[in-house]
Amino acid sequence: MSTENSPLVPNASKILADFASHLQYDDIPQAVVERMKMCVLDSIGCCLHGVTLPWTKSVENMVMDEGATPVASIFGTSQKTSVGNAALVNGTAGHAFEFDDMHKESILHPGSIAIPVLFALVEKLGKVSGKEFLTAMVCGYEVGTRVGNAASIQLFFDGFHPQGTSGVFVGAAAAGRMLNFNPTLMLDCLGIAGSQAGGLMAAQEGAMVKRFHSGRAAQSGIYSALLAQKGLTGISNVLEAAYGGYLSTYSTSPKPERLLAGLGEVWEAGQVGYKPYACVTSIHSSLDALLLIMKNHQLRPEDIARIDVGLSPMTFTHCAWEYKAQGVTAAQMNLYFNIASVAFDGVLFTEQYSEAKLTDPKLTTFMQKVHAYIDPDIEKMGVAYRHASRVKVTTTKGEVVLQEILDRRGSPENPLSKSDIQFKFKNVVSGILSESQIDEMIELVDQLETLSDLDPIMALLTRQ
Repeated sequence: MSTENSPLVPNASKILADFASHLQYDDIPQAVVERMKMCVLDSIGCCLHGVTLPWTKSVENMVMDEGATPVASIFGTSQKTSVGNAALVNGTAGHAFEFDDMHKESILHPGSIAIPVLFALVEKLGKVSGKEFLTAMVCGYEVGTRVGNAASIQLFFDGFHPQGTSGVFVGAAAAGRMLNFNPTLMLDCLGIAGSQAGGLMAAQEGAMVKRFHSGRAAQSGIYSALLAQKGLTGISNVLEAAYGGYLSTYSTSPKPERLLAGLGEVWEAGQVGYKPYACVTSIHSSLDALLLIMKNHQLRPEDIARIDVGLSPMTFTHCAWEYKAQGVTAAQMNLYFNIASVAFDGVLFTEQYSEAKLTDPKLTTFMQKVHAYIDPDIEKMGVAYRHASRVKVTTTKGEVVLQEILDRRGSPENPLSKSDIQFKFKNVVSGILSESQIDEMIELVDQLETLSDLDPIMALLTRQ
């Protein structure tokens, strides 16, 4: 390929770097600020729960064995490590149980990257206001999701995990803005981040390393910013280069126009949704559809003879593979396991992914009743409806019941309320924080933009 080919979108990297370095709190619509505060609370809950899990502990143990200079905290502990290593552990924790926030078009969970990056830098810098924190957070969300939008769903079909690839730009933009980078440093920061993108989708079928992709993206964001500060230059056209650029390399069918579409007017950060179930977002509509059918027709699992689930091509590829008990990751990513589990329990939280549940004969038998297919009508709707589902239940009496859900619960189109997010937070951190600490965290985050410093939140995030 010739290196003289025209860029996909001229100056796109520079324009995004200028936007990120110049963004001020007063530029951000109030609705986006409110959405970001919900993301902060949701992400903190995910991190505090996730740091207790064995795959996060593996990363934490490795980091502590290195003996790095103690600057930033590992959430939920009294331990400190370097800024980059703290982001690595806490970012892994944020994505550790498939409960983190979700931006549909980019297929990113930006909270589990941005929040660990920003709190690590808060400890490094000292006094940081809530407005400064939120501004940097919006930068990370806005730049990273736009990169993911431009990489398109093809990035996923090409085998890359967006969280580890496009996710590095979430971390880099957030870190650069927190450090008050000028446009030149921000461009270098993004240009360094692109060379650290990585993450393979095969990890979804059982590997703990899937959670690590998020932590690595957070750490890469920190490294990109700190290296730019030290004078290391990045690829100045990292996103749009026709040869060797991020979009041209990682996606065989990018949509480069999505990088800058409506920049500063259309806020991608406001399009983030949340998860009511501790599993892959793509199947939430299917789970809700089944539960609606069972509730409305008073069906028990033994009353069901067959379940047909119509899906988008992306969801079918992502989730409708043969289930094998290969650990929690495989269970959380698999359509058949989660349909069976929700049919019996009605919810999907921590206890639904215990070792006993992963091999429960009752569930494996029920899975044989579930049949997934690509629904041609959903396919025609395009990627905006990739989470849509059509569920048909045939009962043991021969009755057939249909339920369609086009927009999953928790999406911007079918949103969870602030009280829903607060309820979820209380349940996620129950047993980790006391009731009074939970209430204090909710109150602090709710008034985040008024805080002159974040020490009270950091005190709750760590065992001081």
